[in-house]
Amino acid sequence: MDSFLNNTALTLLKSGRDMKDVVVVLPNRRAGLFFTRHLGHLIQKPLWMPEVKTIEQVFYGLAEQTPADDLTLIFELYQVYSKLRDRAEEKDKPENFDRFYFWGELILKDFNDLDQFLADAKTVYRNLAEIKAFESDLSYLSPEQVELISQFWKSFEKQNETEKEKFLRFWEILGQLYTQFQVHLKTTGLAYSGQLYRQVAESLSTAPKPTKHYYFVGFNAFTLAEEKLIKHFVKEFGAEVFWDVDAYYLLDSRQEAGLFFRDYRKDTILGPTFPKEIPDQIKSKASRIFTHSIPLKTNQANLVGKLMESIGSDEALEETVIILPDEQLLFPMLHSLPDSIGKLNVTMGYPIRNAPIYAFLDAVLDLQRYVKVKGHSFSFYHKPVTDLLSFPYLKDQDPIFVEKLLEEIKKSNQFDVPSEKLQAGGELFSLIFRKLESEALFGYLSDLMQALAGQLKEDPIQRSYLYQAFKQLTRIREVFAKNPLGPVKADFFLKLFRQIFREVKLPFEGEPLEGLQVMGVLESRNLDFRRVIICDVNEGSFPPGGGINSMIPFNLRRAFRLPVQEQNDAIYAYTFYRLLHQAEEVHLIYTTASDGGKSGERSRFIQQMQAEMEIASPEVVLVPVGLTAGREIKIEKTDSVLRSMGKFLFNPDPAAYIQKLSASAINMFLDCRLRFYFRYVAGLKEKEEVVTEIDPMTFGTMLHKAIELLYAPKEGEAFREIDTHEIERLKPQIPKAVDDAIREFYQAEDGEELQLSGQLQIARAIFIKYLKAILNYDQQNGTFRVIGLEKEYMAGIAVPTPWGKREVALGGYIDRVDQKNGVIRLIDYKTGKDDKKVVSVASLFERENKKRNKAAMQTMLYAYFYQYRNPNNKLPLKPAIFNIKDIYDPKFNPFLVLDGEEFGNFMEYQEEFELGLKGLLAEMFDPDKPFDQTDDLKKCEYCPYKEICGR
Repeated sequence: MDSFLNNTALTLLKSGRDMKDVVVVLPNRRAGLFFTRHLGHLIQKPLWMPEVKTIEQVFYGLAEQTPADDLTLIFELYQVYSKLRDRAEEKDKPENFDRFYFWGELILKDFNDLDQFLADAKTVYRNLAEIKAFESDLSYLSPEQVELISQFWKSFEKQNETEKEKFLRFWEILGQLYTQFQVHLKTTGLAYSGQLYRQVAESLSTAPKPTKHYYFVGFNAFTLAEEKLIKHFVKEFGAEVFWDVDAYYLLDSRQEAGLFFRDYRKDTILGPTFPKEIPDQIKSKASRIFTHSIPLKTNQANLVGKLMESIGSDEALEETVIILPDEQLLFPMLHSLPDSIGKLNVTMGYPIRNAPIYAFLDAVLDLQRYVKVKGHSFSFYHKPVTDLLSFPYLKDQDPIFVEKLLEEIKKSNQFDVPSEKLQAGGELFSLIFRKLESEALFGYLSDLMQALAGQLKEDPIQRSYLYQAFKQLTRIREVFAKNPLGPVKADFFLKLFRQIFREVKLPFEGEPLEGLQVMGVLESRNLDFRRVIICDVNEGSFPPGGGINSMIPFNLRRAFRLPVQEQNDAIYAYTFYRLLHQAEEVHLIYTTASDGGKSGERSRFIQQMQAEMEIASPEVVLVPVGLTAGREIKIEKTDSVLRSMGKFLFNPDPAAYIQKLSASAINMFLDCRLRFYFRYVAGLKEKEEVVTEIDPMTFGTMLHKAIELLYAPKEGEAFREIDTHEIERLKPQIPKAVDDAIREFYQAEDGEELQLSGQLQIARAIFIKYLKAILNYDQQNGTFRVIGLEKEYMAGIAVPTPWGKREVALGGYIDRVDQKNGVIRLIDYKTGKDDKKVVSVASLFERENKKRNKAAMQTMLYAYFYQYRNPNNKLPLKPAIFNIKDIYDPKFNPFLVLDGEEFGNFMEYQEEFELGLKGLLAEMFDPDKPFDQTDDLKKCEYCPYKEICGR
């Protein structure tokens, strides 16, 4: 196929020049590699190849120096900045390096731009300081105007003069910082890229004539320093320029892709280097450009795989390119390629930040932010600990230890996990779960990486990621060793780790000139392919969104010819259209769904071509999804299922495991038999997590515990008499009871100061308010005797089972059992608004009754449990529901209302209740009645198993 680099190589060979006396300058090394291949295919006899360079190599060669790395330069910049601040004023001390680093990067980038575009730094920064002084000066506003603005902007207020002076000094110092930094770097023998560019550009008049002939090939946008050098070489040394352009965007002033070329054509030196006849290829390709609209980002990989299946076995794979603006698509795309793709070359590299090992190292460093020291011991906050324990690197060390530890943390609701408990897992656990001092951070991370490398011997990809990370860490460590600034804070180290490692990529090994080509957008410069597939052609991705990070505002940047976003867009536009020059088949894929905050809008490039070239409308690609209607689920009571249910029966063997059916389990069986099966027979529990927020269940647990602490009988006593005087004595103890309940829930030690979150402080105040209301109610209703608080009661009931008549184990905790006026009251505290009305005892067992009173069923079961454990009891049993929210109502009555009358005595209805309970449990053990789904879909809304049922 025809290509720009091939045509350029052919032109050079026909020029008659000896190739060994030629230098070819290209935008990047990859273009140089392909140029050399084309030249090799064209030559008929052995000859010396020309010297192929990038523009950076030309500048660094003329400067006889290469730039230092950014981290070293920021250290040097900080030293200059500190001296300037020290000199400015005693009270204005310079910031610490950890605060300086991140905006030091911006300053360095601005210095680089100023030099590459040959701007007068002194004038730029003087203008910048004047702008900031004007912005901070409110003297032109009258007091009335200041007051008026303050009414709309609460943050607007008269500035503190000291802060204002400090703010202005910073902007004033930037010009001096630039000048002093140049002097400092010359003294130390260091340089940054822009400085070398300016140095070369400003000394071109004294530069010796090169011994070789220069060709500048395939450039689009020059910095002013590059433009000055190339124009000097063209004018003084006869250098030649080869432009890769098309009339479609060059001759149309509305097309941003031709922005730079139109300026260069007007230039007296560069203008004559353009070809007399501008190629006009793009307009003829409308019928060969296909756009594809696809729902989700990852679906693009599937479409690419299908497109690749159409490549014939006789076609050269290297003539096809897949452009990935987002590197996260790389692995999905690789997995979707058909088996017929035998060779491929990945140019772009894969960011370490997307690798599991980076996430693990990041989590390890982040752990240090959550260390809690108490005396000589320390602990870690549960969330980062459980996150780390979920990584395979720790799980593989001791799976049983990790599983048990996670279970313990969740069950005991541990907010803070002691280091001793974590370090018991082994050597790697001891290395990770320890408190670090700042000076030990580098050594710690280095030791950890080496330990992980030993563990990952069988995983070459993860080892490669780790090797790249280790190299980067070693470099950072060396730089810090040369520039001692005292201990590095853990927070800064973590920020630095994330900042620097974000740019590190894992290079892929392969033959760059063979096989299917996979590359990023900018790697494609100067390269031509017969088939082009571009993914993620969405606005915000290609071209990318965002602006230019700089301390120099837009107007100043534009005035001094520094790059602005408009020029970045022009560079990406050219990169896009240039891929179409020689292409015979083009596929542009974009997604319609929003992703990562970016809307699913197709790129402006597609819309431009639709309007101007009338390319075909996008093909909507629908990814087939195997959707099946939710099937009815029935679990038959097979022998194995019935054996599992045997745990609900009393067993004469004292060592046998017995699981009591609680009131919640019985209510669940009535709501949905299948849900009961999942939860209690199959044991599919909901995911347990450490509770950090005050949800209704947590609220109820703490409230119950606080009541228990107030009313509990003394140790060794069977009951406790509570009269009005006793309640008066208990009221001042309410706050302590609440604090003790909170302390116990969060596993805090006695005497340990409670660190209450804002939410917990509000909950504490509500607890106290509710407890006062409960005590006031009890005080108004006279003396009573507390028999039990949060006490477990076991019971049984004989029903027919496949093994004959057996006793089913029942049980539960009754919040409060007391005796008043010869009546046993069974009280259940509720934080919701449960109804106390019961139509009939039989209605409690009616599965189809949507108004079935679950709370009443629970308290009736409690009455049954109590009577079962106390068969000689002759006193009336009165179930009660204490709705805490209703306790302020003057007409508050906690007792059940049956058929319009207050429920008097459970024993009057015991026979009817037992009959209903036996029938329900007999159904539960009936082999002919499967565990099936409820027909009431409303009950499925909050069911944790609804995904299994497909509801």
